Amino acid sequence: MIAENLIGFENIPQTLPHFCLESFRRNNKPDALSYKLENVWKRLSGGEVIAKIKNIALGLASLGIKAGDRVAIISENRPEWSLTDLAILSLRAVNVPIYTTQAVEQIRYILEDSGAKMLFISGKKLFKHAQTAVESVETLEKIVFFDEDALPESDSRAIRLSDIEKRGREADRIDSQAFDNFLDAISPDDLATIIYTSGTTGEPKGVMLTHDNFVSNVKSISKGLPIEKTDRSLAVLPLSHIFERAVFYVLCSNGVAIHYCASFDQLASHLQEVKPTIMTAVPRLFEQVYHKIVKKGRAAGGWKTSLFNWALEVGQEYWEAKETGRSVSPVLAGKQAIASRLVFSKWRDGVGGALRFFVSGGAPLSKKLSYAFWAAGIPILQGYGMTEACITCANRPEDNKIGSIGKPFFGIEMKIGAQDEILIRGRSVMQGYYNKPEETAKALDAEGWYHTGDVGYMDEDGHFYVTDRLKDLFKLSNGKYVAPLQVESLLKQSPLVAQAVVVGSGRKQVGALIVPDWDTLKQTLREEGIAVEGAREELCENPFVVKRVQKDAVELTRELSEYERVKRVYLLPREFSIDKGEMTPTLKIKRSVIDEKYEEAIDEICGS
Repeated sequence: MIAENLIGFENIPQTLPHFCLESFRRNNKPDALSYKLENVWKRLSGGEVIAKIKNIALGLASLGIKAGDRVAIISENRPEWSLTDLAILSLRAVNVPIYTTQAVEQIRYILEDSGAKMLFISGKKLFKHAQTAVESVETLEKIVFFDEDALPESDSRAIRLSDIEKRGREADRIDSQAFDNFLDAISPDDLATIIYTSGTTGEPKGVMLTHDNFVSNVKSISKGLPIEKTDRSLAVLPLSHIFERAVFYVLCSNGVAIHYCASFDQLASHLQEVKPTIMTAVPRLFEQVYHKIVKKGRAAGGWKTSLFNWALEVGQEYWEAKETGRSVSPVLAGKQAIASRLVFSKWRDGVGGALRFFVSGGAPLSKKLSYAFWAAGIPILQGYGMTEACITCANRPEDNKIGSIGKPFFGIEMKIGAQDEILIRGRSVMQGYYNKPEETAKALDAEGWYHTGDVGYMDEDGHFYVTDRLKDLFKLSNGKYVAPLQVESLLKQSPLVAQAVVVGSGRKQVGALIVPDWDTLKQTLREEGIAVEGAREELCENPFVVKRVQKDAVELTRELSEYERVKRVYLLPREFSIDKGEMTPTLKIKRSVIDEKYEEAIDEICGS
């Protein structure tokens, strides 16, 4: 069965440029790609997008970019990222995306390891960050800037994107068939990208994905999710990440109007202005939104706070009953309708008021938060994927099991292997790691199964669940194994918790390093009659502050096995960060770094 929006696509070459260009041509929406510049939304029609991709591709060809050349991009989300990506792929060249948050040494490593011939970069700020890495890379022939005013005088390799487009227009005038000839040469088996995994340990590994890897994923997802040509999306996750990158190709091929959000700071206003109908996000975003809503609702005071708390309880009860198959009484249904009208309608308005569903990935989302958003009429479909296998599975609107990552998309196989590891096989699975044959052999077995390193299980209905990472499991001194990811998910349900890392490897008991949501914590203590003052460093040692956070941690983990429960917490004044080497660019905790950096604190709360 072919997804309705892709009918006819089986008759064109199965490559990314062909799929995306055909969709832009077929739909020719006036707002195919949109971005905000100086408080005004600028819109590119399908025809304008096609012209820009053609001009950039021909301009790159005039500068010597050819099949197999690696071209890197480091930029925030903006149309130029996607236009350049498709132009690179149109020449059978290879896109090497780099995170804007990548450490300088890792930027240098990626450029040198991939042998990048050219680098696209957004503007002055990112160039300043990456400059020392870029200067020493001998393979780079050109550095292309998206921003017109960003050209540095110090580097003779610098050129503007607009100059490349100008060269492309001239090349097209001389030979109007040149671009079509480039497109005709692309094969589904051609390498499309090398994406370097950030990794929580060791140097990055370059994942090699072909056009067929992506196109097969586009077709699988399009069959599995109800994506309409009338949909609007907002791209806020980094396009350098496999999740948003694959989603872009899916939405683009299905004729969805795509809007770019360059940073999380712009998200609230963009949601109101774009009013997206479908959108991708990560649990961290939902946690922040949820805690902000709870904080505002409980700060209202009087009957408004009572109404808010009542609505939360009703919503949890209603959706838990629906999801677990229990009957919903007419009284409970009536309460939910009232809560929806009086309280949850404001939640819906906060995300634009038109969302049909979110797709969440990257980490587990707690049941409590899922139920809360479902109660508000904002369905979250949790999915699963990784750089090495694209997007492999997700819940569906008509078959959504809270806590699960759903069922595999069409043509993708998943199973549980030794040590309860999740294995994946299908056309979306990578070709291997660039220049790393030994690492490739470890990840891909002789039967084509990719070993994810994630621990999980499958229920009787075929839904998969992730419980943790194999390498993140740790053993207490009593020999019991603890899966920290699930415990951390529970802790983040507390509005007092901004970040949490569960610790205790080799120790007597489980503990947690917690970065509080300081504003909410202070407000909660005041409401409970405890006034605290001082710098955050001082508050971290204040027994009243510690006990209040610990109270939530103990309560939220009470239903776990005795040895998994968090007994004590240690508070930290600042969030874990990428700059300090505590997190990867995809915001995963580097547990080995945390264990070493906070060894004394861990000994204190977990016993040495």
